Amino acid sequence: MAVVKSDPVGWFLDHQSYINQWYRCCHLLAPDTCCHRYIFRAGYFNVEKPRIARTCGQAPDTGPKELKSRNRKRKGRELNQGEVEAQAYHEKVGPAIQDGTRKLVEHMEAKETSREGGSSGQGQTQVPADTMLVELCSLAKQLPEEEWQVQVITKVSVPDLELLGRLTENGTDCARLVRLMGHQYLVPPRCAFLLSDISRMEPLLGYKKYDVIALDPPWENKSLKRKKGYSHLFPWQIRQLPVPFLSAPGCLVVCWVTNRQRHLHFVKEDLYPGWSVEVVAVWHWVKVTRRGEFVVPLDSLHKKPYEILVVGRYRGGPAQQGRDDCSGYAAVPDHKLIVSVPCTLHSHKPPLGEVLKGLARPHAECLELFARNLQPGWTSWGNEVLRFQHLSYFQELEAEEGAKSCSCPHTQTA
Repeated sequence: MAVVKSDPVGWFLDHQSYINQWYRCCHLLAPDTCCHRYIFRAGYFNVEKPRIARTCGQAPDTGPKELKSRNRKRKGRELNQGEVEAQAYHEKVGPAIQDGTRKLVEHMEAKETSREGGSSGQGQTQVPADTMLVELCSLAKQLPEEEWQVQVITKVSVPDLELLGRLTENGTDCARLVRLMGHQYLVPPRCAFLLSDISRMEPLLGYKKYDVIALDPPWENKSLKRKKGYSHLFPWQIRQLPVPFLSAPGCLVVCWVTNRQRHLHFVKEDLYPGWSVEVVAVWHWVKVTRRGEFVVPLDSLHKKPYEILVVGRYRGGPAQQGRDDCSGYAAVPDHKLIVSVPCTLHSHKPPLGEVLKGLARPHAECLELFARNLQPGWTSWGNEVLRFQHLSYFQELEAEEGAKSCSCPHTQTA
């Protein structure tokens, strides 16, 4: 379970424990009667102290001379329109985030059990593999349409499957190890994924209609654009996503938004209306340390310890307008908080499945767009959809320790 504590103001999540529960039973090769157990490297959730950040009206007292000089210049100039809007938004939501987060982390102690496997994790990121996924997706554009088909991983599947450009399902109750261009990736049980870029989404369109669609678009960001390998989409490209064709009536659409107000305005006033999605709530993901402190001060001038989620309902196209397709669903509460210790890997968002329960139909079909990792019970799409499934992000436990908690039929009959 991801939810550690539930309260009218929101939820406190344990992201790391949620990941680890799906890799207690993993089969590597076919046929493989041995049950392996993996956990996500604890170092990626080792957030013990807040990061030092300059707060409003406070000059930094440490750091390189160039940084100090730049900050002094910023302090002396007037805020631009975007910064004024961001500050006004923060003044509106800040008090509720402060009080709600305090309530959710109250009496919550650091969960030492979630640090299973030690604190290693730094320096494990496989940059060549990450870059490779994006480059491979550009090659997928050359595949003929008949090559875009669904393939199912079974108990006897070999690990070397054709993963590029094909919608792949893990049809088993165990995690499986697959290979792509010499790299190994762990695939959790009962999930599906498509590794492709935005120009090749055809396999999704005839696959399922979804009751929940979550998306984390690669928003334009000046600082991240300077980093090699980071790509972003323009608003007109995001608008072209076939969300209406993927949505079941009353589909819940959840979009992650940065704290730049123009992105928030775009989602609420342009993107959602263009998809026939009605905005019904705005939530916030609040990032805290293991001690319950904000990862950066709440009044930090440039960074905030929270991100925005815009929640909407798909109301259908013109032919369906006026119909009440959502009458059987509970109303979506506004201003909810999702509080968790964040993963230190860029854009590794907390799981939303449990907090969205009850807001969609039972046994809802769920889809994540622009995914960088996989979740059981979800279909995931993106040009880096396997990124954080790379085996280097995981640590294998000793065989005896892994077998203790495994209920896999393979292990019982072996």
